[in-house]
Amino acid sequence: MSDARLSSRSSASLPVSLGRFKQYPRTKPSGIDWVGSVPEHWRLASLRWNAKLYAGGTPDRAQDVYWDEGTIPWINSGAVNQILIKEPSAFITHDGYSNSSARWVPKGALVMALAGQGKTKGMVAQVDIDTTCNQSMAAIVPGEKLAPRFLFWWLTAQYITVRNLSGGEQRDGLNLEIIGSLAVPLLPLDEQRRIACFLDTQTAKIDTLVSKKRELIERLKEKRQALISQTVTRGLPPDAARAAGLDPYPKLNPSGIEWLGDVPRHWVVKRLRFLGDAIIGLTFDPGDIVDEGRGTLVLRASNVVAGRIVLEDTLFVRGPIPDRLITRAGDILICSRSGSRALIGKNAMIDERSAGLTFGTFMTVFRSSHNEFLSYVFNSQLFEFQSGAFLTSTINQLTVSNLYSFEVPVPPPSEQRLITAFLRREVARIDELSATIEEAVERALEYRSALTTAAVTGKIDVRGLAK
Repeated sequence: MSDARLSSRSSASLPVSLGRFKQYPRTKPSGIDWVGSVPEHWRLASLRWNAKLYAGGTPDRAQDVYWDEGTIPWINSGAVNQILIKEPSAFITHDGYSNSSARWVPKGALVMALAGQGKTKGMVAQVDIDTTCNQSMAAIVPGEKLAPRFLFWWLTAQYITVRNLSGGEQRDGLNLEIIGSLAVPLLPLDEQRRIACFLDTQTAKIDTLVSKKRELIERLKEKRQALISQTVTRGLPPDAARAAGLDPYPKLNPSGIEWLGDVPRHWVVKRLRFLGDAIIGLTFDPGDIVDEGRGTLVLRASNVVAGRIVLEDTLFVRGPIPDRLITRAGDILICSRSGSRALIGKNAMIDERSAGLTFGTFMTVFRSSHNEFLSYVFNSQLFEFQSGAFLTSTINQLTVSNLYSFEVPVPPPSEQRLITAFLRREVARIDELSATIEEAVERALEYRSALTTAAVTGKIDVRGLAK
């Protein structure tokens, strides 16, 4: 394929929003699939020949003399989340440095996480301090042909590619050999700096926009929970109550519960044990797990996402399953045990799509004739407060006994129906707005990624834009 055709194909594949930028007049094949064509005056070479690569080390943590009152900055893999590392993870002593493989990383150099939890592995950051690092990080000190900031953006653009080189799984780590084999473009240093400056400026604008939108999403979440909490403990707002034919300002009585305060006089406060049944999920052995279509789907904590049942990350077990452990529409599925405190209490109502399944032993179903009203109670500060009261530093579990002891203000059935209809409508509005903003955030992040890749691979010419 000719250079001209390659250039044309690359241009056509650019996102519409990037079409406003100039393109390099002449390009050539790079020989790398994800890169495509590059400007004619660029060339590619292995990183190992254009940077110094080495890993660090960790002093023996059992030796206090290596850590107590240390003065030498030291960073671990999690530090890459700072992007620009200005603070160390810890300090080690001179003895700790001398008796370990920890090595100095000069200010301005890059570090990449060779391992780590979640998204950490493969992330790259620039150090803004002289520091040492642990053995799970690669220090990358660019040679004279590479501008550090340009190299940062180049490595950032191929984050997914780098992770896949190690197998993509969390248990598989990167190593210096893999990183050294990465290709890097060599182009005039001034051009590298202009590209880096352009990306620093443009991504900062995008990040500011994303940050503001995420703050708005958080405020909407707070508004959502406050609306639910107020309504399930005090009743409909005055205008909604008046429209529904209810007293907009009902008389209140003390609930008898200090943290709850007053509730409408005609409501009653009941423990959950008097409102329904709490059912612990199915216990099964690894040998009971079968392929999809050959058993019953088991709902777990991973299937409860943002108050909804999501049928992904599925697991199936062979039957028979006791009828009591088969989900019914209207059941409230609660995460009652987990290694993470943040997951305890998260819940969702079983709908028609998730009915007829079963649920695991770390989950609890609450089955009640007040199910829809209680589903809002379970997503209010009322439930959050009481579930948190039973968690300790050593116990992350919401037992049936705990759940039954929860106290809930209960309006008459007719008012429950009015409250659930109101909340269904108002919560849907908030959720729809949140989803719209989430989509805008995703588009902004996609544009950021596309812009970064386009700039560092020479799909757009920013030399006249960045100074």
